[in-house]
Amino acid sequence: MRHHPSINHPTKIVYTILLIGFIYTLHLTLPVYIASSFLSTFTDENTVGLLYTIASLFTILGLFLIGPVLTRFGNYRTSLALIAIQLLLFLGFITATSFNAIAVIFIVSTAIVALMGLNLDVFLETYSEVRNTGGIRGLYMAINNVAWILAPLLGAALLVGIHYRNVYVAAFTLLFVLLYLIYKNLRHFEDPHYGHLSFHQTLGRVFKNKDLSKLFAANIILNTFYSWMVIYMPIYLYKTMGFSWDSIGIILTVMLLPFVIFQYPAGRLADSGWGEKKIMSLGFLIMGLSCCALAFITTNSLIVWAVALFVTRIGASIAEVMIEAYFFKKVSPENADLLTSFRVTRYGAYIIAPAITAIGIYYGINNGNIFIVLGLIIFWALRYTLTITDVV
Repeated sequence: MRHHPSINHPTKIVYTILLIGFIYTLHLTLPVYIASSFLSTFTDENTVGLLYTIASLFTILGLFLIGPVLTRFGNYRTSLALIAIQLLLFLGFITATSFNAIAVIFIVSTAIVALMGLNLDVFLETYSEVRNTGGIRGLYMAINNVAWILAPLLGAALLVGIHYRNVYVAAFTLLFVLLYLIYKNLRHFEDPHYGHLSFHQTLGRVFKNKDLSKLFAANIILNTFYSWMVIYMPIYLYKTMGFSWDSIGIILTVMLLPFVIFQYPAGRLADSGWGEKKIMSLGFLIMGLSCCALAFITTNSLIVWAVALFVTRIGASIAEVMIEAYFFKKVSPENADLLTSFRVTRYGAYIIAPAITAIGIYYGINNGNIFIVLGLIIFWALRYTLTITDVV
């Protein structure tokens, strides 16, 4: 049963949360695609991958510890505190000069971003009706993905002379906007009762529910694809294919368009009776085929790479919104333990992605052929999505 806070205009609050989600996403997406390149100015690529792994482990720990914090302080006050911490961390990105300092800031900031996202999930899910979950989630994700599209272009413009810190200055400024919007509009938020289970109990609950366990597996695979692309794709385009950052900004912008074009219609389609199962499976099929195809692209044509990566995201965008809609139809905001576990799968993928590359390098798989390995992993998701039961 959903808990609905006392509010005179729930629809207005939902639209406000959509705007908050956009600002939050823009603050994190501005630096996300330049972060690995920024870190690589201090160290080698293997160490960069290790930093992402450590950051993911720290994030997972933070997600499992956030439940009691929400119970004691509430989602509203917790979200304000996390934004304040993020402001200090981004100030560190702007001013720090030593690798050790920046590495620590990166690790902690990654965890804070995840916890802030969990706050927004609780806000949005509390005001959502089950029958409209697919549409609301689709709209929320589509709006957030406008930020993902704008970020590479804005980031490329800010990278004049490869000044990475300019990007963090812009993200730092956006945090003040985010702080104001939450403080102004959500101060009367009434928290649901957050259920708490131990890590062992939560995993047991997931594994006992076959549909949830299959969904979690599919989500891990989807986010393994995302994490590999976030960490290594900008480096691959810049160092291996020889693209400038201006060109990479255009490629990434085109690549992300499917998230705006397809997610809201796909969410509405699932709500209308099609169900998530078929659409989710189609998404992974498109992802797997198009990812394998990347291995055979040897040209440094901007158009070719933009189109190829665009196709990979057609599949990813469809699979993602179906996974989100399915999960939030099954789980209410009171189930903070399950919500935390679901978000952990995203960051667990940042442990898997560097491992894929490390294993590939060990066995002599070059940069291009690693796309085939990644594509085969994506195909494995069909084992789960084709056997899941649609929400009635």
